[in-house]
Amino acid sequence: MLNRNPVAAGHPLWLCGFRPFFLAAAGAAAGLIALWIAFLGHGFPLPPVVGGPFVWHAHELIFGFALAAVAGFALTAIPEFTGTAAVPPRPVRLLAGLWLLGRAGFWLSGWLGAPALAVAGLAHLGLVTGLVALLAPRLFSDPERRHLSFLWALLAFGLLIAGFYAEALAGGAPARWLYATIGLLMILIVLAMSRISMRIVNAAIDEQADAAGGDANDERATEYRARPPKRNLAVVCIAAYTAAEFLAPGARIGGWLALAAAAALCHLQSDWHVGRALFRRWPLMLFGTYLMMAAGYGLIGFSLVAGTDGFSAGRHLLTVGALGLAIYAVLNIAGRMHCGRPLDERAWVPLGAAALALSALLRAATALPDAPAPLLLALSALFWLLPFVVWLWYMAPLLTGPRTDGGTGCEGIIDAAHP
Repeated sequence: MLNRNPVAAGHPLWLCGFRPFFLAAAGAAAGLIALWIAFLGHGFPLPPVVGGPFVWHAHELIFGFALAAVAGFALTAIPEFTGTAAVPPRPVRLLAGLWLLGRAGFWLSGWLGAPALAVAGLAHLGLVTGLVALLAPRLFSDPERRHLSFLWALLAFGLLIAGFYAEALAGGAPARWLYATIGLLMILIVLAMSRISMRIVNAAIDEQADAAGGDANDERATEYRARPPKRNLAVVCIAAYTAAEFLAPGARIGGWLALAAAAALCHLQSDWHVGRALFRRWPLMLFGTYLMMAAGYGLIGFSLVAGTDGFSAGRHLLTVGALGLAIYAVLNIAGRMHCGRPLDERAWVPLGAAALALSALLRAATALPDAPAPLLLALSALFWLLPFVVWLWYMAPLLTGPRTDGGTGCEGIIDAAHP
């Protein structure tokens, strides 16, 4: 009998780690931006946290929205990558509770002071520590240890969280730790995309060959490979720029390093030259993430080297564009497949991706001279909100309901006949 208590370990919500965290990520994406635009446009009061409204905005989108997506992805993908058992429901419930406690502690810190801020910091550190404790044995169990980069990324996430809260509790300006975390998230996207894209792009090549009436083997001259040297170069360049921004914000050396990151990401995109298969919805969505990332670092680099406006626009291409698109893609790809469902081929999915790309461009356009900033901000918020609200409409029933393909956990599609 189906357990209807969503808190109980036997409820379908806890069948796999991605379920509660993907729901949390999508809900945060919509709710946080709605609050932010209400503040900017109508003076709606936000929680009085250390650093003010802009730190609240960045903190919640990074440690709320993005961290939830990272946790859901890691809890699901790493056991799959390493061929190990799924994470059981009880620790997932504990981690979800820590995520909620982190939200409550930070939001209340303006009223309750240092104790609430400390609770928020410990909750976030507990969440990341829990992920490391659950996933490190699985990563080390792989004889080739091909996926240890995810462990180092999670440890770096914990370090940045600790730095943010230590500086906030000391009364400093903790925003630089948030900016560094954006760089880490870009690195995580590159690491995750190299795994996801191998399956998605090559499946699109096969589908393109079938649609053309040919043999998929004829297309193998353009088979997609995520080559480690190009990926590693991009990771090193992003890390170098992130370190420069942290240690010497606004310095020209940071501009040159950002331009190097943009060039490395463009070089990485050369692996994606696979013909018309690239323009199918799923490869194009993933490729768009790299485009936004390269454009963001390019704009940041140009603004720092030339001394022009555009730094904030470049940063928002990274966050609204690259981060938003990457998480939206993962929510749709992993969210469907690990619910035992084939990928959704309805129009709302690519329309949502297009809306997120447009949101990023509109947000970046506020930096143009004489731009109608309030209108552009409102439109950008609207085009960000809609894809995640629609995703919740279609996907929440799947993530809170039982699998219909006979699966009992995180495994992929068992019977692809279910729509």
